[in-house]
Parts: sequence; C-alpha cells; structure tokens
Amino acid sequence: MNNWNNCKNLLVVRPDNIGDVLMSSPAIRAIKRNFGSKITLLTSEAGAAGATLLPEVDETLVANFPWVKHTSSISPAYLDKLALQLKKAAFDGCIIFTVYSQNPLPTAMLAWAAGIPRRLAYCRENPYQLLTQWVPDDEPYSRVRHQVVRDLDLVERIGAYSNDDRITIAVPTGADSLVMAKLAHIGVDVRRPFVIFHAGVSEPKRAFPTERWAVLAQRFLATHPTQQILFTGSAGERTLTDHLHQACGAGTFSVGGLLDIVEFAAAIRQAALVVSVNTATIHLAAALGRPLVVLYACTNPQHTPWRCLHTLFSYSITDDGLRSRNEVIRYVDRSLYREQVNLPTIDDILNAIEVMLDSQGERQLAY
Repeated sequence: MNNWNNCKNLLVVRPDNIGDVLMSSPAIRAIKRNFGSKITLLTSEAGAAGATLLPEVDETLVANFPWVKHTSSISPAYLDKLALQLKKAAFDGCIIFTVYSQNPLPTAMLAWAAGIPRRLAYCRENPYQLLTQWVPDDEPYSRVRHQVVRDLDLVERIGAYSNDDRITIAVPTGADSLVMAKLAHIGVDVRRPFVIFHAGVSEPKRAFPTERWAVLAQRFLATHPTQQILFTGSAGERTLTDHLHQACGAGTFSVGGLLDIVEFAAAIRQAALVVSVNTATIHLAAALGRPLVVLYACTNPQHTPWRCLHTLFSYSITDDGLRSRNEVIRYVDRSLYREQVNLPTIDDILNAIEVMLDSQGERQLAY
C-alpha cells in the first residue's frame, strides 16, 4: 500500500477555512500533475468556497467536522452516512492536510472506517493502523515551515513532486465585468482606482482595532483623493464594514456580503492594493499577484503571505482570554512570541502603503 502511482481516485481532506484550502493548493496541484487522478476534496462549508477557484479539484464534499472549529457541526448520524458515502466512492487513497496544532486521527479514523486502503498524514503520536503512511510530525518543536511547504513535503512522500510552489487560482473572465457592475451599483466609480481594506477575521485574536482601521482609511484618503476604499467582508461582517464606511464617509464603500468568493477574487484582481488582517484575503491576493500590506497578529507563523510582494506588520495578542488552550500553540507562543510586539503605528502603515502603490510589484518589504 506504499505505492500511489496507479491511484486514479484520491480523497484529499482539508476540513478548515478558505485560506487553508488555498495554501494546500500547490500540493493538490502536485498530486494532479503526478498521478493524473480524480481529486475529491473533503472540506468545510467555508473551505468549499475556496475549492471553486481550484481547477485541480474535480469534486467537493462538505462536512463541518466536530473536531475542527466551526460555528456548527455535523451529527453522528451524518458522520455515519458520510463514511458510507466515502466507502461507495471506492477511493484509492486519502491524504489528510493539517496544521501542526491539529490531530489527524479523527479524520484518519473516518478514512479507515470507509475502507480507503491508503492513508497519509502527519501525526505526532503513533497512529498504528489508522495511517498506512505515517509521517512523524516534528513541527513546531524542531522547525516551523510555511503551510505551503508543509503540505508539499507531505505529498512528496508518495511521489507527488513539484517545482511549482505558487498558490494559483482560476477566476472566470466574466467575473470581472460582473463585479464591476455590482460595485458601480453601490456608487463605486469603476473608472477610478480603488484599494481593498479587509478588517474581518474568523478569530477575534487576529483582529486589528476597528478605530485604527477608521483612522488609517481617513488619513489615506486625505492624501490620495483619487483613490477609493472598499471595506470588504463576509455577510456576517457587514456590520463591521458598514461601521467603517459610516465612520469614514465619502470615498469609502461597505462591501460586506455583497460578493461571492469568485467575485471577491475578481475585485482583488482589479484592486491597486490590498490591506488586510491574517485571513483568506491575503492568500487570494498572493495568488493574484496583488501587492499586500498585512496586519498580522502573532498567532500562526505558518500562514504569512506566500510568494508575493508584501509588507508584514506583526503584533502581539494582549488579551490573555484570547490565547489558545492548545498546548502546541502555547509552546509556539512561549518560544516564538515571547517578546511583546506593539501594534504598528498609522504612520508606518501609511508609509508601507505608499511604497506598495509606488512599486507595484518591484520590491518586497518586511517589518
């Protein structure tokens, strides 16, 4: 069961968010190019949105597993039904992608129960029969790799080699005209340039203070009167984007919940610049080659922007109530994030934005 060369029907499991799926895409592409197999991605409701941008994914199955953080989870009965569905699909193998703080064994148990004969994953403890190919997980205790590298290293274990580690996505051509029509409908002058400010986060610990977003936007527009700002976000973040628009006034627009994932990618492709917290937005921008300024709370060092022009501002989590109880993450906090890093100043962020707008792809900065 160590030979995957003849596998024609593979299950890839990444039961997390959009950004996680995007960071796994170079490894998924390596599987497709090496094996030519049909690839089914098993992911969450959120992750499934990202899968629509990946041409290497042939089919998507959706399940919010109870062992991964979601607002809602599937029932035990649904899990039994899913195992039966996977068994009927007769997969040749299952590849489980994880971050270093996750345990793959619940997912491996599902694949084992479904009778999938080959099962590959990183695992910290001995998985015994649950994994047919066990890669001992030495992260983060011996090293920390970017998530893209971690996933590519995993699939190399089964012969899926690649010299292309970019995050790439496919945005339909028609999406550009559609998103411009939507933006024009809410008052955006699509003949003028715009930048994207993305303040919404899936976890409060990643947030950058709302009042600083407002000041940043106001000062940016004061010195760039020809620019426009789109405050983007999900439907659940509409209250935040509305608040920022109301606080900043003319030249800004609340786009929370207006665009689906394809349209959002098209909007990013048209933007002069993206300013964002650590969320899927930065990985979409990286895939589309847009310059980035990232306000990056010190949480997971694996998920910084990949292979793109960017300025990264790191800052410490100061609210102890937001810190993870996961001991692996706490180890990273103690070893990598011991020193207090203050929030970046508005002046520093504006300077970085200025450099990004001027260079448009010629320089990379890191703070």
